[in-house]
Amino acid sequence: VAPTTPICEVPSSAMTGTVVELSCKETEGSPPSEYQWYKNGVPLLEKTGTGSARAANITYTMNKKSGTLLFNTVTRNDTGEYYCEASNGIGLSQKCSVKRMQV
Repeated sequence: VAPTTPICEVPSSAMTGTVVELSCKETEGSPPSEYQWYKNGVPLLEKTGTGSARAANITYTMNKKSGTLLFNTVTRNDTGEYYCEASNGIGLSQKCSVKRMQV
């Protein structure tokens, strides 16, 4: 079954230095969807090894299975327009509407 449009939860504002979690979920897809987050239209990288992530200055953890995007400490650089995409290899992938987070 192809995924439906996911529901994204993105806080509209966050305080610098706080923990912020963005979530994305859809329930129709079978097999279960994987989720990819985008910021300002650019796909966010999944944090794999600590070396590469540190070099890229990655301050978040993206979980493709659960659809969460977790910032341990948000900075002003994390301000932007976020959306996520659900795909399970069947039918078209589905995106939620873009939401702006102001830090």
